[in-house]
Amino acid sequence: MDKKDLRIVFMGTPEFAVESLQRLVEGGYQVVAVVTQPDKPVGRHQDTLQAPPVKQYAEAHGIPVLQPVKMKDETFVEQLRSYQADIQVVVAFRMLPEVVWGMPRFGTFNVHAALLPQYRGAAPINWAVINGETQTGVTTFFLDKDIDTGRIIDRKTFSIPDEADVEYVYEGLMRLGAQLCIETIDKVIATDGQVPSVPQEDNGVLKNAPKIFKETCEIDWAQPAKRVYDFIRGLSPYPGAWTPTSLADGTCGTGAQTLKIFKSLKTGLATSEAPGTIDAEGKRLLVACADEWIELTEVQISGKKRMTSRDFLNGMKNVRK
Repeated sequence: MDKKDLRIVFMGTPEFAVESLQRLVEGGYQVVAVVTQPDKPVGRHQDTLQAPPVKQYAEAHGIPVLQPVKMKDETFVEQLRSYQADIQVVVAFRMLPEVVWGMPRFGTFNVHAALLPQYRGAAPINWAVINGETQTGVTTFFLDKDIDTGRIIDRKTFSIPDEADVEYVYEGLMRLGAQLCIETIDKVIATDGQVPSVPQEDNGVLKNAPKIFKETCEIDWAQPAKRVYDFIRGLSPYPGAWTPTSLADGTCGTGAQTLKIFKSLKTGLATSEAPGTIDAEGKRLLVACADEWIELTEVQISGKKRMTSRDFLNGMKNVRK
């Protein structure tokens, strides 16, 4: 089978998925349609619709776009069936019903940003960093009736430096995932759709990657400094770790204002202060954790822009000296 004979339907929404779609298009593979989320209202009054990145790319390259609200909608299912896809590729999309993932003759495979079976779920990149992992990766697997449990086709590993935040890992996995997507499609072509795959082994303790909400991002200063450090970089730059704070009292963890924290440093300095206590040592902004002080280096207080700790301290009053 030639790559131009394999009919591919691509499913995805964010920038992360665009990289894989672009590699397919530029590689000369036949992408017959794209399925993505509906346009999203944006702006102060939510009166402007913004197309998802995958839709923007597809339309710029003349690829038909489907944007179902419900994946089981009969009209959508019939439209999808009309493209007669041999295989469907899913990258950063949503849960699919069997009527959709079981439609192509060669099945549907997903590019997942983790080394399955670890970190099944919606936010695998964030949770890998939050949990202090030193290695993650990408996995391609065939979809089945449960979330992220299908037979594994292939995997690639990616190292996480101790100073890396989610943005670094996201960009690295985005490129690695696109590479694995192409390699998986090539396996489909080389085997005429009979791609070898293996069941996931659930031996040991599984770490999940559930969706992240605002309340998920609140810092617990009673944790060890290493845990707090990993938590901050695991949510940076988006959605951002935060803490309530009272600048007048010099504490984090309580107060009327919200402080977002984007970057921090481990200090190795032991502390006996109550967790959440703020201390300013020269131009350093320190907060006590369960065992050590952690230094905050990039922050954003309510109503202000993101700034360095030096700029923050220049405008901060009543901090313990």
